[in-house]
Amino acid sequence: MSLPHAILTALLERPSSGLELTRRFDRSIGYFWSATHQQIYRELGKLEAEGHIRALASEQPARGQKKRYEVLPAGRDELARWAAASQDPKPYRDSLFLRLRAAAVVGTEGIEADLRRHLEVHGKQLAEYEEIEKRDFPPGKDSPQDRLQHLILRAGIDLETFWTQWLTHALEEFAGLPDQSR
Repeated sequence: MSLPHAILTALLERPSSGLELTRRFDRSIGYFWSATHQQIYRELGKLEAEGHIRALASEQPARGQKKRYEVLPAGRDELARWAAASQDPKPYRDSLFLRLRAAAVVGTEGIEADLRRHLEVHGKQLAEYEEIEKRDFPPGKDSPQDRLQHLILRAGIDLETFWTQWLTHALEEFAGLPDQSR
């Protein structure tokens, strides 16, 4: 996924200003694709220059008023092309796994505490996702858009469930190591 495509998606869902996009990234898209305020504004400029979006005319022009953007047909076509294109899965990289591998040869000082911290972070994220699911996807909310958005949320729930289970197992394994390994 790329930031321009995330922005096109968000703007097709609802024309927005850069500030509104930043807030929406913080509340939803940011769970799986994060971007800073500066990155969003930089991409808005590029998308506008490429003819994929345009600033909407302001009802009351005023200095410093935030621009609201909408997607043009070329932007919709680009997003449709990108969404339909085949992509290979990206190799998974996580420094925690590398650190565990290093700990096997240099010692495990600090690792157990960090595993516990990771478990706490993933547990909180899992609880947040489950709360979003209860709030935003009650039974019967099953339009095609709702079903696809729920599918994305379910991926987050399943990933956080994996992490909490794996970290619990890792801590159990860690507890069983001989003292000299620690």
